[in-house]
Amino acid sequence: MPADQGQNALEQNLERRAPSLPITSAEKANVIIHYYRGELGRMTSWRDRIDRTTNWAITVVAALLSVSLSTPTSHHGVVVFGMLLVSLLLLIEARRYRFFDVYRARVRKLERHYFAQALHPQADLKPDWAQAIANSLRNPCFLISYREALFRRVRRNYVWMYAILLMAWLLKISTPKLLPNDTQADVVFSWTEAVHNAALGPLPGWSVIALVALLYAAVLFAAVHREPDEGEFAHGEVHV
Repeated sequence: MPADQGQNALEQNLERRAPSLPITSAEKANVIIHYYRGELGRMTSWRDRIDRTTNWAITVVAALLSVSLSTPTSHHGVVVFGMLLVSLLLLIEARRYRFFDVYRARVRKLERHYFAQALHPQADLKPDWAQAIANSLRNPCFLISYREALFRRVRRNYVWMYAILLMAWLLKISTPKLLPNDTQADVVFSWTEAVHNAALGPLPGWSVIALVALLYAAVLFAAVHREPDEGEFAHGEVHV
């Protein structure tokens, strides 16, 4: 019986033992290669989610513009509603971008410091790159703020969607033939009349114009503002 108990204790200790770590250079290279493929897959998955959100935003803009500008019975509030929908999709995409940026940074560190060195060795600019990846695996955290992610997506894609919506909205409130109360005039020449056309339900025209102006001031600031970047964006021009 004591021998059986000792054998059982030994088996339990073996079960609780951590898996053996790679020792030889071949084993370490094999681990790095498989890890790189896994991180690349996760990065690609989040990139696909970002692209889907952008495609939804483009579809929303195209659909609402076709509805708003195709008939004078369509209210200009449809375009304003499109601005709100695009803003919602922008917020969702910024959140997804923060996750994508974590995996992209790991992949780029492996490419710059391991695979590039294996193909053509040069002086390593950051010898502790492996420690940075290990720290990220032990304690995953976002590398950029939500604000910076929002600004990057505005600069990449959304500023153009907002510009198209703004032009369509200005065309809608300044062209009488595109308004429900159709007149013979081709364009509005009076600021008072344009403000009157911008009214949205109980909201007077001046308040709607002020809200739209505030939104586009924020979009313009996000498009032109750039914060210094010392991460992977500092190395190369091919990035999202």
